[in-house]
Amino acid sequence: MVALGFGQGIAARKHLTEFGSEPYSSHVNEICGLEDVGFDPLVRTLLGVAQRLESRVESALAGSGLSFTKLGILHHLIQAGAPLSLSGLADRISCVKSNITQLMDRLEADGLVARTSDPSDRRSIRANVTAEGRRRYAAGAKVLEEQERALLKCLPEPDRRRLANLLDQLCSD
Repeated sequence: MVALGFGQGIAARKHLTEFGSEPYSSHVNEICGLEDVGFDPLVRTLLGVAQRLESRVESALAGSGLSFTKLGILHHLIQAGAPLSLSGLADRISCVKSNITQLMDRLEADGLVARTSDPSDRRSIRANVTAEGRRRYAAGAKVLEEQERALLKCLPEPDRRRLANLLDQLCSD
């Protein structure tokens, strides 16, 4: 079996987009047991890699009492610099409003956010980061940075840029 490399250029991309990749094997596909299913195992490899990376980051973040989603919500609230409406927060993280309510329940139970009334509309609720939320966000952001460095140490900078460009091409539809 042949693994497609980054340096195979336009011919490889044309082959991938028109005909699927050449016979390709990946340890990730073999673990999933899907090495002989579907049109192109490269897609399954990407999905498997994404799952492994997410699992590793989530496990590391758990030590700070956060998930990647909670870290993202705290990030948006801190970056806003002021309390955000729940619907505004849902829009920022591309989340349906019913899910943001459940996420806010968990964040509030953990003491990371507080709900406050909107002074201009008493029917509207805003989310505000607590001091504990800021502390845990800082700890989680540090863990995320450490994980990113550890995960990417095997890729020299030129390979990272090349991979980022290839992933951009893959997602450009």
